[in-house]
Amino acid sequence: MTSKPLWLAAGLRTPFAKVDGALAKRDAIALSVPVVQAMCAKLTAGDKPDLIVWGTVAPNLHWSNIAREIALDAGVGPYIPSFSVVMACATSMVGVFTAAETVAKTPGSLALVGGVESMSGIQIGLASKLSVWLRKFFQGKSLAQRAEMLAELPLKDVRLHIPSITNRTTGLSMGEGTEIMAKSWHISRTAKDELALSGHQRAVAAWDSGFFDSLVMPVDGVARDTIPRADTSLTKLAKLKPSFDPSPEGSLTAGNSSPLTDGAASIWLADEAGLKRLPDSTPRVRLVDWELAGVDILKDGLLMAPAFAIPRLLARHGLSLDSIALWEIHEAFSAQVLCHIAALEDKTWLRERVGVLAELGKFPWPRLNPNGGSVALGHPFGATGARILSQAVKELAGFPAGSLAIVSICTDGGLGGVALLSST
Repeated sequence: MTSKPLWLAAGLRTPFAKVDGALAKRDAIALSVPVVQAMCAKLTAGDKPDLIVWGTVAPNLHWSNIAREIALDAGVGPYIPSFSVVMACATSMVGVFTAAETVAKTPGSLALVGGVESMSGIQIGLASKLSVWLRKFFQGKSLAQRAEMLAELPLKDVRLHIPSITNRTTGLSMGEGTEIMAKSWHISRTAKDELALSGHQRAVAAWDSGFFDSLVMPVDGVARDTIPRADTSLTKLAKLKPSFDPSPEGSLTAGNSSPLTDGAASIWLADEAGLKRLPDSTPRVRLVDWELAGVDILKDGLLMAPAFAIPRLLARHGLSLDSIALWEIHEAFSAQVLCHIAALEDKTWLRERVGVLAELGKFPWPRLNPNGGSVALGHPFGATGARILSQAVKELAGFPAGSLAIVSICTDGGLGGVALLSST
């Protein structure tokens, strides 16, 4: 929380598409450039953001500071400071929090924040020891030197490194880790499928009503998210086999898990004077406060950090669950959302595990993800923070003045970020 009021204004994003789908030809930079260009085109001629913060989760050997590369390729000028951030699925949300310090101390400033993921463009690498050997081999100054090095070839490490969505500490995939959480919180398969179905229905309805028209820009002839399904049903979802635990107890499926996704998203962050540089029609809300949390993934659960951050943020402001008019909780998996909400309603768990003594009350289910969540819309890791924040900003901006929203994102490694927003 800063002493100076800060504002979020809704940004633009690409449509989201499944890996190897409609956006597969674009790498992370090529996905981001049109978004940055379209955002800057909204400013008065000659005006440019004072700061660009961008992030992606999957590393790429072709660049290190992707924010700078995007700014240069987008043609917004070489004089704008641009830096990259990464915190797994909360990357572009943490980009907002990181930019807040600069915006808060720079009168009239405007920051462009976003993130991207090209899951279709993931690089395959070499095992570390083999990479080191190859580097030294090619540094050899003579054929004789290189010939001598052949005897040192690490044969056991002559293999490709194929990135996977697994946690380094546990060796488990995100889905496997969430299966453990779901079992410990006794989340049923039916509840998971019901939440997934609701997400698809709400996403389809939001698209049909025009909610996303001002938030999503066409790219490569794709104008809408390709993932929401109008034809799904509980019957169809129930027929899907478990994806991570083949035993009878397994309940996470392709239908109630977010898919691997390509896409880029953005959002504006400004002080009150900087906000005036944007078109009056741009939805905006106040960024009141935020909270980051880390948990013991072996004890608390891989994706449970928001269930620690949310109560602490609410308690700091004397709020209950019902005080929040809009809840946007990132759905890495339907199960993970259900675990979070079960924890938020558990007074004993809040007191003993989180240290929050206040009773938060019952969760207001009709206020959750009214325009769909990540299971239905997709989840490009680095882009999800900007997507979910922009979506919340547009929705909350239409609420009565003083209405509050919570935006929550869990991440690999037992981390999470939560933002508290207020309508004007």
